[in-house]
Amino acid sequence: MKTAQSPPPATPLRLVVADDNPVVRAGLRALLCAHADIRVVAEATNGHEAHEAARRHRPDLILLDVRMPGTDGISALPHLVRIAPVMMLTYSGESETVREALRLGASGYLVHGEFTADELIEAVREIRAGGTRLTPTAAAAATASLAQANDELPTVTGNSLESLSQVQSNVGQSSPYRSRFRLSRREAEIMDLIAAGMNNQQIAATCFISEKTVKNHINRIFAKLHSTSRAEAAAKWLGTAPGSHQGRS
Repeated sequence: MKTAQSPPPATPLRLVVADDNPVVRAGLRALLCAHADIRVVAEATNGHEAHEAARRHRPDLILLDVRMPGTDGISALPHLVRIAPVMMLTYSGESETVREALRLGASGYLVHGEFTADELIEAVREIRAGGTRLTPTAAAAATASLAQANDELPTVTGNSLESLSQVQSNVGQSSPYRSRFRLSRREAEIMDLIAAGMNNQQIAATCFISEKTVKNHINRIFAKLHSTSRAEAAAKWLGTAPGSHQGRS
């Protein structure tokens, strides 16, 4: 009697790791390569080496530090994202640095000390699948950037949930026609983050709630906005959908 054979393993996820600290590189290699579906194909000590390695190996994902000698991560980022998705993996959590990395095309931003080994593996796989991953410091910086883009709003400082809720509530009320949607304060906050392009995981980290709670809020938001997708809801919320400034009959 023949035994069922397991399916062949999927093509391994191929990574380039760029960090000037050899201890960090060695630790990442050991952690990542402990998983059969992940392979580190090259290491780099600065942005220039990362670019050369990426051109040579054409990886599925690049893990990139910010502060490195010679060409740093931010300087190399615009060139690297043309080759493969880039996830920043760094001790640098300054808001300006986070915002610049995201503006230049980083698919994720993880600050050391804010994620576990399992969460790193999840982030690598998620970004390969086209997702995005931010740790709390990075998510807060992205939210602050959203607030600063509106001249009427104060800047979010720190990780205060109360301050964040107040800012996002103000965003939701900045256009009078939005009041017709009758969203709660929390729903308006989440809708602003959806309109800013955040996924459920990012919203959960920003609002300090679970992803399940985020999904529940989004279901209620879609019902109130008579929408079936994030894009449709965002268009109505931002006033860019046809007839969005007109009252319903």
